[in-house]
Amino acid sequence: MAYNEYIALDPTIMVGKPCIKGTRMTVELIVRKLGEGATIPELLEAYPRLKEEHIYAALQYAAAVLANEEFLV
Repeated sequence: MAYNEYIALDPTIMVGKPCIKGTRMTVELIVRKLGEGATIPELLEAYPRLKEEHIYAALQYAAAVLANEEFLV
């Protein structure tokens, strides 16, 4: 799966944060909810427009961003 099929960055939507295309749901929200212990079925129930592939795309996007992060020591 190519996450760019599902993730969009638009400066006019959610201040340019990466979102699921066609929604105002940010990658940050999805990753945060999962980190707080929410399950995929719980997210799908809480956000009816969300699909399972959106969740995986958000995780792939977050991993790609972190993989390219530079740390100064």
